[in-house]
Formats: sequence, C-alpha cells, structure tokens
Amino acid sequence: MTAGSRIVAMGHYQPSRVVTNDDLASTLDTNDAWIRDRVGIAERRVADTESVADMATYAAEKALAASGLTAADIDQVVVATCSAIDRCPNVAARVSARLGIVAPAAYDLNTACSGFGYALATADHAIRAGASRHALVIGAEKLSDVVDWSDRTTAVLFGDAAGAAVVSAVPDGEEAGIGPVLWGSAPDKGDALKIEGWQPYIKQEGQTVFRWATTALAPFAIEVCKRAGVDPSELAAFVPHQANTRIIDGIVKRLGLGPDVIVAKDLVESGNTSAASVPLALSKLIERREVPSGAPVLLFGFGGGLTYAGQVVRCP
Repeated sequence: MTAGSRIVAMGHYQPSRVVTNDDLASTLDTNDAWIRDRVGIAERRVADTESVADMATYAAEKALAASGLTAADIDQVVVATCSAIDRCPNVAARVSARLGIVAPAAYDLNTACSGFGYALATADHAIRAGASRHALVIGAEKLSDVVDWSDRTTAVLFGDAAGAAVVSAVPDGEEAGIGPVLWGSAPDKGDALKIEGWQPYIKQEGQTVFRWATTALAPFAIEVCKRAGVDPSELAAFVPHQANTRIIDGIVKRLGLGPDVIVAKDLVESGNTSAASVPLALSKLIERREVPSGAPVLLFGFGGGLTYAGQVVRCP
C-alpha cells in the first residue's frame, strides 16, 4: 500500500496536417465566424496514416523520456479511447510492445471525453493498492475516422491527438499529487452522443449535451476541489475537456476563478479531441512552463456517455 501517486511527466502528439475553418467552409455550408462564435475552434489536426496506437505511442515516448524512467520501470499501461478501430489486441498492448515494456497490466477503457480522468483514477487506485508502481496513462483519439465530413454539425468539432502522463507512487512521507476522483454519469442521456455500429459516424444532440454541460457540471467541479481540500481560489490552472468555449467560460464563472488562474483553451487550435483533450492541453501548459511545478491544477473531463471525471493534481 502507498499513500498515493503523482504525475511525474507529460507528453503529447498531434498530426502535422492542419484543417482550418476555411478549409471546411470550402465543402460545407459554414464559415469561420460561425464556427468560432458557436464553439471557439479555429483549426484542428487530422491524422493521415497515423493510427490511435501510433499517436498514443508517440505521446507516451515523450512522457517517458521526460520522466527519467525507462520502459523497464513501467508496470501498468492504460489507454483511454473511444475511436480505436481494432478490438484486439488493445491499444495499451500495442503501445507496450512498441515501447519495449515487458509484462505490464495493459488495458483500454472507454468513457469518451472523460476517459483520461477515468484512466488516471484507475492507475492511481492501482498504485494506492500496491498493484503498481509506475504507470503510463494515455488519452488518444483518431476521431477523423468516425466523423461524417459532410455533416457540418459534427465535422467542425473534432480533431486527432494523444496526450500521456507517467504516474508514479509518491515516496514515503510525501503528499499525494493526485487528489480523490469524482466520477459519474447521466446514463439516461447517454444517447445524446453516439458512435454506433460497424461503420459508425459520430452523432450528437448538441443542445442536449450543451444544456447538461452548462447546468450540471459546475457543482461537480466544485466538489472535486472540496474532496482535494483545495479552494477554487487556490488553483493555479483549470484544464477542462476542450469541447466548447462557452461551456468552459460558464464553468469558470460558476467556480469563481479569478484572472490569475490559467484556463486551458487548447480547442482553439486543436478542436475537440475527446479523451486526448485534457492531457493534450495540460502537456502544452507544462511545455510552455505556464504552471509552476507543484501547483494545484483542476482536471475535469466530460462528454459522451454522458460521463464526467475530475481530480485536482499537482503540476509535475
């Protein structure tokens, strides 16, 4: 048993191909101003040959390199994704093989846009229980595979990416760096966002999701802080799921966050990358050194399912 875990390093990966709003407007009945006003997205990255496993591996390589650990140290690999095409072997097994990780617990989980929070919590719980010491936790999505590029209501929203964290047990006597998770769902509304069937497209009831997100989520985010013993005013940064700037702004307002709190809005340049969005945005904040090491950061994912998960973490 251990007192808890902490994130020791982050890494991320995005494909090189940029698709702007103007690019989409050339084939869809939409325009840059409409997309920016409705959701806040200016561009997104779209993978060509890269698979979910490819992107997950690239992000994990960067996180592992930054952690000071090696593949031999990792004993757990968990990948959050809702867009992996292959059912077996899972993405975690493929990432492990490519990185030369021997005999890890390797599993995927799917709670769509809240996936990284769920994955981080399960890795933390395994470490607390003594079943693991060092874990790779990855959110990776290739949503371009399941987007109907003729549907302007969804084609403008999504992008491809991966973000990864190395999570390790805290040394004896050190405070845990990952706070208690608050996770849950609204399964009665689960059909509001679907990727169904053998050749699926994302289908979304946008207003249903928007109303749920703008009314139900802020109290959950406040409860996450309460469970961590951190007042929202003490946060250095807030990294929500990157779905819509109006949703993010609404949660920020209800949390009462001041102007000194950094609020991640990576969706402007990356779009909605589902399970990858939170680790992608956090990794970029760390890369730019915008958040000091050890500072409290609220992570909060929400979306398809409809599911949510949040925890306060200490910035690596």
